[in-house]
Amino acid sequence: MAHGWRVAVIGGGIAGLSAALRIHDAAPDVHVTVFEQGPALGGKLRTGELAGSPVELGAEAFLVRDAATGADSPAVTLARRVGLGDDLVNPAVGAAALAVDGKLVPMPRGTLTGVPGDVDALAGVARVEPDHDLDAGHPLLAEGEDVAVGELVRRRLGDQVVDRLVDPMLGGVYAGRADTLSLAATMPALARQARVEGTLTGAVKAAQAAFPRVPGGAVFATVRGGVSRLVAATAAAGGAEIRLGATVRALAPAPAGWRLTVGPTRDPEHLTVDAVVLAVPARPAARLLAGVDPTAATGVGALDYASVALVTLALPRPELPALSGFLVPAENGTAIKAATFFSTKWAHQARADGVALVRASVGRYGDEHVLQRDDAELVGIVHRELSNLVDHSLPRPVETRVQRWGGALPQYAPGHLDRVATARAALRRGAPTVALAGAGYDGVGIPICVRSGEAAADAVLAALRDRAQTA
Repeated sequence: MAHGWRVAVIGGGIAGLSAALRIHDAAPDVHVTVFEQGPALGGKLRTGELAGSPVELGAEAFLVRDAATGADSPAVTLARRVGLGDDLVNPAVGAAALAVDGKLVPMPRGTLTGVPGDVDALAGVARVEPDHDLDAGHPLLAEGEDVAVGELVRRRLGDQVVDRLVDPMLGGVYAGRADTLSLAATMPALARQARVEGTLTGAVKAAQAAFPRVPGGAVFATVRGGVSRLVAATAAAGGAEIRLGATVRALAPAPAGWRLTVGPTRDPEHLTVDAVVLAVPARPAARLLAGVDPTAATGVGALDYASVALVTLALPRPELPALSGFLVPAENGTAIKAATFFSTKWAHQARADGVALVRASVGRYGDEHVLQRDDAELVGIVHRELSNLVDHSLPRPVETRVQRWGGALPQYAPGHLDRVATARAALRRGAPTVALAGAGYDGVGIPICVRSGEAAADAVLAALRDRAQTA
């Protein structure tokens, strides 16, 4: 029995909405309110329109399989739960490229986020330092040790493997740099094997062998019509009260749970709830936790974020390579760090009139000066650089769209997972009815955020039930 519990979910991204749905499914009589400070739900899942076609302004796809079990990923399970299973579509083209010396070359196969298990696969792409990856008779990393990805890979395989492969791979996902990103947070499977194996290539092979084998099938999927449909369907299925434009400014203990201060500082609203799921980025979460548990606030508040811009061009009948897209190492000196050929990658996006959508990602952590350009300048830069990389002049776009995401992508420094674990342990001890959810804590990607939200929901429900039993 839920005893008329009230739960606040602060943050209306996919993690927060997944938490609300999980609570609804597990305890339908709990009243859940989702507080979203922006004008719309979804966070960085947002579908817009360009030249009459839907276009993703944030995340475009998600993994189909769970890396640990080989079963449906949490995102696929969620899509089926909210009635979108029949609307999942897979890429028509999976081949990607890498810009090497200003030219597009096929992405080497058999790597793990750019780290090779077989160095011969990198021939013609990156030079591997000979005799560096030798087994010294002990694991690469001690138990519990975490390092920057670049530190480990440079030491074992050399600079070019990092600069030409690993760095652009991580840049495409995190807008970050291999030399500052945590191995444990960004490549957990490789980190586990590095605590067992004596060589990096051996750790890559062991991590790949541990992945569940699923014959056939696609790696990625999206939702026909746009990922915003997943957001809307999840919100509807969760049955929560949705409050948009509602900023939660403070969180403090109350005799019956937690007191929320909501709205403008001159005319705030005060509400009391039994439990809280904090599904917001790390810095606003840290501010709210300051009045709950200083240890938890300090642990999550250290996380930094990168800003990016996504520039999408609608091009009339362009000549594009038969690729899903490409990555660009920073050594190329371009503003573009990645590009996706939407109309090639996704067959359902192809148009009879030949207009193709091409999206480029601009902005790297620590090098965001290009983002100071206005939209028109960014479009011009992207169009020029795309033309150079595909080796011919692309037609003038019929329409363009620039979506800026300021402070959007978490930068997990080494030790991130330990800091989050310490924060969560502090909450379990002193404030068990408050839980953290989202990319700032558990990793990027729709499946990870869905799982994070569901885990937070389970945690606060368990704490409420424990409290009821001991009351």
